[in-house]
Amino acid sequence: MTRKRATSIGFIAVLLWALLALFTVGSAPVPPLLLNTLCFAMGGTFGLIWAASTGALPALRTVPLKVYAFGTIGLFGYHALYFSALRLAPAAEAGLIAYLWPLLIVLFSGLLPGERLKAGHVIGAIIGFSGAALIITGGGGGFSTQYLIGYGLALLCALTWSGYSVLSRLVGSAPTATVAVFCLATAALSLPLHLVFEETVWPATSLAWASVIGLGLGPVGLAFFVWDIGVKQGDIQLLGTSSYAAPLLSTLVLVVFGVAAPSQILLWAALLITGGAFIAARASFKT
Repeated sequence: MTRKRATSIGFIAVLLWALLALFTVGSAPVPPLLLNTLCFAMGGTFGLIWAASTGALPALRTVPLKVYAFGTIGLFGYHALYFSALRLAPAAEAGLIAYLWPLLIVLFSGLLPGERLKAGHVIGAIIGFSGAALIITGGGGGFSTQYLIGYGLALLCALTWSGYSVLSRLVGSAPTATVAVFCLATAALSLPLHLVFEETVWPATSLAWASVIGLGLGPVGLAFFVWDIGVKQGDIQLLGTSSYAAPLLSTLVLVVFGVAAPSQILLWAALLITGGAFIAARASFKT
């Protein structure tokens, strides 16, 4: 596979993640842990079918247990927090806060051995977090506690995925097929927790079922496989930069489908969060 083709495949993940908020809203009122179970069971099953058809299954036996544990915790934690955040706060606003993860990845990566935190990282972080503050304060209209728990979970979501992404450099590499195991293990972990802590509520409409299936096949399924191919065989810097478009794309999708109302606050928050991440990324690209 050529570097250019792998990069193009990886970019598919960014487009799929732009649909994550829309499908999550559409899957209501399914509780977060049950949604985790259903989506990752689908993503993992199709991942195993793909691995079997490509002869990649034998390689799974050589992957260290710590890699499986780390990947499972990352996927489980991020999506349990994300689904919960979008149940407790407006989708567009909570989704934008969750999409602080590209900025945080750049910021945290500057703390890794051999890396250095630069002025551009700090400036980008200030700009990005000002976008999140704009959401939480309602554009200066006063601090509201109505959606504070949802916004807090969205911030934890961003911290979880950025921390997982940065620390993965210290865990070691693994074949793309391991993503299928991560997905199935996440589903297996989510199910008993759902039975203990949540009331079982199945999708009530065909739209809700379509949203759950869409999540399992796309943003919570195929996206992880194509992203893994992209970052391992393609241009990782270009892919990293493209991921900063995800907050804008996700917000645009919600507005187009009528889930979120267009507003100046939403626009400025999206621009600040995306722009802050891009500025921080440029600081990393400079020699």
